[in-house]
Amino acid sequence: MKKELDYFKVEGDYGFNQDKFTNLMMKMGGCAAVTACDSLIYFKKYKGIESLYPYDTNEISKKDYVDFSNIIKPYLHPRMSGVDKLDIYIDGLNDYLNDINETRIKLSGLSGDESIGTAKEFIAGQIDNGYPIPYLILKHKDPSMKDFVWHWFLITGYEILDSTTKVKVVSYGEYQWFDLDTLWNTGYSRKGGLIKFENITTG
Repeated sequence: MKKELDYFKVEGDYGFNQDKFTNLMMKMGGCAAVTACDSLIYFKKYKGIESLYPYDTNEISKKDYVDFSNIIKPYLHPRMSGVDKLDIYIDGLNDYLNDINETRIKLSGLSGDESIGTAKEFIAGQIDNGYPIPYLILKHKDPSMKDFVWHWFLITGYEILDSTTKVKVVSYGEYQWFDLDTLWNTGYSRKGGLIKFENITTG
């Protein structure tokens, strides 16, 4: 079984490429804001919630995206320790939604301490409902995950092959498929986790 969300491009990139920020702090630590911006654009484009993003979703330019990121930046701004807890992300994005008087999106989190089985059910449920999933990884012992250490990215698809679940990971304007067991089992006691969007009604 394989399920992928429709998505969007920003001047040829799959979502936004964080390396294209000119602001050094956003280039280095703007990953949480990027996943929020991408998600909000997605919900306007595919769920019709117009209030979330003030620009055109048919042709998304780098300029419009960067301007939007400057709106989101105060809510999920780069900081010394990063946006390193699910609650920081949830509270920040909720503050933005409250400020624009948008009540059609609710957020909660799934801790990385939960079992891999729970994570698989969570991801399948969110993708089946048509929702992208912001994902935070903190430290990771697998060297192949070095580009995803202390990093927020999105999951926009999954594939179940016998006993293996692969997920479509979106980061830096491109996507890759990863084995979920590898992502989830970081080898450290302190973990990140997943953000859940729920109770979304179309615009």
